[in-house]
Amino acid sequence: MMTALAMIDALDHINIETIDLDKSVRFYTALLELEIGNRPAFDAEGVWLYSGKEPLIHLVVRSVVNQGPTGAIHHVAFKAKDCAAFEKRLKSMQLSYELFVVPDLNVTQIFVIDPNEVRLELNFYN
Repeated sequence: MMTALAMIDALDHINIETIDLDKSVRFYTALLELEIGNRPAFDAEGVWLYSGKEPLIHLVVRSVVNQGPTGAIHHVAFKAKDCAAFEKRLKSMQLSYELFVVPDLNVTQIFVIDPNEVRLELNFYN
């Protein structure tokens, strides 16, 4: 059901962990025709794969891929709006979360874990 007050605008990206970056890049660029593009200087090695101007898949190198319930899917990110209202909702639901500001991307991020242990990233672009 759609409401005028929905806080989610769109899927932003999916973050996938890999032990073989080259193989993963070859797979996604060949299969989905994505292209390697700009990526901020994060601590972990990785590549962002773009469709046009949108970085849809974020690949991050790990020595061991997560063996938890979500496997190699590290997180799913959404474009969202109204960060303050979303924080209020999280608090009313008594959910733990992390908030980060990424000045290079002009975005505030909130991370929360769903009941299946899937990490959700909500991106509030300024």
